[in-house]
Amino acid sequence: MKKLKRSARLVEMTQFLLARPHTLVPLTYFADRYGAAKSSISEDLSIIKEVFEEDGTGELQTLAGAAGGVKLIPRLSKEHALAFAQSLCKQLEQPDRILPGGYLYMSDLLGQPATMNEAGKIFATVFADRAIDVVMTVETKGIPLAYATGAQLNLPVVLVRRDHQVTEGSAVSINYVSGSQKSLHTMSLSRRALPEKSRVLIVDDFMKAGGTIQGMVDLLIEFNATVAGVGVLVESGEIDTNERLLHDYVSLANLTAVDSKSKQIKVKLGNYFG
Repeated sequence: MKKLKRSARLVEMTQFLLARPHTLVPLTYFADRYGAAKSSISEDLSIIKEVFEEDGTGELQTLAGAAGGVKLIPRLSKEHALAFAQSLCKQLEQPDRILPGGYLYMSDLLGQPATMNEAGKIFATVFADRAIDVVMTVETKGIPLAYATGAQLNLPVVLVRRDHQVTEGSAVSINYVSGSQKSLHTMSLSRRALPEKSRVLIVDDFMKAGGTIQGMVDLLIEFNATVAGVGVLVESGEIDTNERLLHDYVSLANLTAVDSKSKQIKVKLGNYFG
């Protein structure tokens, strides 16, 4: 039991809730932890709730009854999300990102925890009200984004492998078509990694025609699992709608053109922003 001044208690309670999104915390836990009356704890939570809602951190839900408590649902405001996406687009338009073959270098952005955390908060906001059991991505570049999203939703992350690892036991493998050349690839998922009938949120760093994500969708069928949603950091706008294999998804940025000769890259906001 800690005896803290109210100001210190508010700070510690706020940190506790931020570190445990989507987790129901009984009021008795805080009352016992600080040796305070439930009425005092309720007043503290009202203050925290007001601050969270004003600065766009999220919604602090209160559940009444013996099994009740409080739960933080991260919700990044549309204004904050828009500012992040505009900054992302500007960074993606840097000419030195163009690689031979017209590819776009994104690894530095994917390696920035702050950037991935913000993207994860947006996806957690978009899919906060859906019933989801796990977050899924395919190795390797989408991993930071998947873990950032999983942390905000307080959900485990499942990684689909391009090559089966012996250390993961028996696995289900499927072939899928990906890339502009429509080449055939293989992906696999350990049978132990995903319980049957799971509800899965798929996230990925980049989507062109959607072949890789469609491969994950097909793989989920083998586990009797369902797709609860798809989130993509950057989508390619150079693909004709009729050629796209996936249509139900949320993107934060749209790569519309890459000109290797003029070193020009054009990126606009993704479909999340209308």
